[in-house]
Amino acid sequence: MCGIVGYIGQKDTKKFLIDGLKELEYRGYDSAGIALLGSENIEVYKAVGKLVNLEEKVNQNCTNCQLTPVGIGHTRWATHGKPTEINAHPHLGQYSFVVHNGIIENYKELKESLMAEGVEFLSQTDTEVIVHTFEKHYNISNNAKDAFEKTIDELEGAYAILLITKSEQNKIFFAKHGSPMIIGKSNDEMFFASSDAPLIGYAGEVAYLEDGDFGEVSSSGVIFYNQRKPIWAKLQTSKQLAQKNGFRFFMEKEIYEQSDVASDCMLGRIKDSTTSFDEINANFFEGISDIKICACGTSYHAGLTGSYLIERLGKMRCSVEIASEFRYKEPLLEKNTLFVVISQSGETADTLEALKMAKNAGLKTLAVCNVDNSSITRLADVTLLTRAGIEKGVASTKAFTTQTLVLWMLALYIGKTRNTISEELMQKELLTLRSVPKILKVPSSLHEKCKRLSKRYLHGHGFFFIGRDVFYPLALEGALKLKEISYLHAEGYPAGEMKHGPIALADPELFTIALMPQNLLYDKIKSNVEELSARDSTICSISALPFDLADDFIQISKTDHYMLEFFEMLVALQLLSQEISIRLGNDVDMPRNLAKSVTVE
Repeated sequence: MCGIVGYIGQKDTKKFLIDGLKELEYRGYDSAGIALLGSENIEVYKAVGKLVNLEEKVNQNCTNCQLTPVGIGHTRWATHGKPTEINAHPHLGQYSFVVHNGIIENYKELKESLMAEGVEFLSQTDTEVIVHTFEKHYNISNNAKDAFEKTIDELEGAYAILLITKSEQNKIFFAKHGSPMIIGKSNDEMFFASSDAPLIGYAGEVAYLEDGDFGEVSSSGVIFYNQRKPIWAKLQTSKQLAQKNGFRFFMEKEIYEQSDVASDCMLGRIKDSTTSFDEINANFFEGISDIKICACGTSYHAGLTGSYLIERLGKMRCSVEIASEFRYKEPLLEKNTLFVVISQSGETADTLEALKMAKNAGLKTLAVCNVDNSSITRLADVTLLTRAGIEKGVASTKAFTTQTLVLWMLALYIGKTRNTISEELMQKELLTLRSVPKILKVPSSLHEKCKRLSKRYLHGHGFFFIGRDVFYPLALEGALKLKEISYLHAEGYPAGEMKHGPIALADPELFTIALMPQNLLYDKIKSNVEELSARDSTICSISALPFDLADDFIQISKTDHYMLEFFEMLVALQLLSQEISIRLGNDVDMPRNLAKSVTVE
């Protein structure tokens, strides 16, 4: 979940490393560090906390850093070892330094072996074994290439590694397995990064590394030890998309962007009589009798929502799995199942491994993803890009919106392909889809209402978010957003399950956020909320219809389709969570203990 950068060239090394880590800080912000390799020595700077702490230290103490031709950097989300300066990367040996994103699963065995040979460890991390293993082999062979090859051969787990050493002062050694890494080039400069963003404005072309790639880079180019030839592509993304543009937080900006990205997501995919995907061949669904969706976190909630729509509109059986559980349950995978994975980043470790299982079992695979050329998109048979643009807030917002829209359009596509949806229903759904961007526009009255209400919800012993049908996964997503950025306990429940145990918690200090759509099971959810109100739970109703027993009421528009209510409620939930977090004094964009892209188990 960490982020890494690397540079070889004759320009300002320090600037690229710091700027690159700023672009990757969403991947981890427990600590950060850089190592700069000059002609005579290696300078290392580390700091705990956010990147600004490292930047201040470097600016104060490293006056000639820009003159060093080689450098590597790292921003950390702690897996092994607490977030301390000594556990921050780069990790050092006697003459070499390494940064690493991932988990070395056999690090204990390697560490014990090295310690038996007299090697002293400074940190609690798994990463430190890499640099000591490299130096052990180098001391034997006096050959850096040979030492690096033998080091990689000993490692088990997921990793993206950059290593520099005084013995080869003009090189960076690299390796990728299970964690993302990109090489960039521009004239006589070479770059590394965990994603595209740090390379924008620096590299003209990039190559996306595959699992098993490892080798070395110098100012003259790249050499792959595994004999693969890199495929270079132009990097044309605009950095302007990643700025706050006057909003207080990236999350807030991304909430407001949802109307525009919804239009982008649907562009060219809604026809007069159906939905259409250029990425899907006409015979893709031949032999498919059911769908299995696999995802984590917010993407899992989008998958749950999609399962309701696929079965309702496409009339195809659809189940949903949490990827981290699916991997280890010895699942039954049959070749008439379409395996669908959902990931914002395309690098989610558990989801990627589940996709590999499905591929190995011979299933057709489809990815719903926001990042082209990510690991998941390169592996899946078909990818439907969500077109959400850069999402920098750790708490996902517009990714959920676009994932849900893609799955909704896919449900209609399946229904049309299988002739299970009437022309009348299809036209109604298409009309509703076209109305989604308008319903996602954030009215100032809604945002102001959420600001005012947030004062009430700063204490208590927890939140219930409740809904039925597609509003159940929306309740799960609302609870997750609140947990992520406010650190308050919240749970999402199917409303009908309250009486099966959870209602025992009801009292005035239990806050219930009730999703009460006018167009779907309103009377049922109303009855469930009345039961909670009778037991003195504090009720916040989100609905087009006033509810007499509600303590607070967030009114949404009256529409004729439950999915329009779904998306307007989503905006309300996102805003309410944000405003509660702000009142509590939290960092909305970088909540504690979290990182944007979960590239480790």
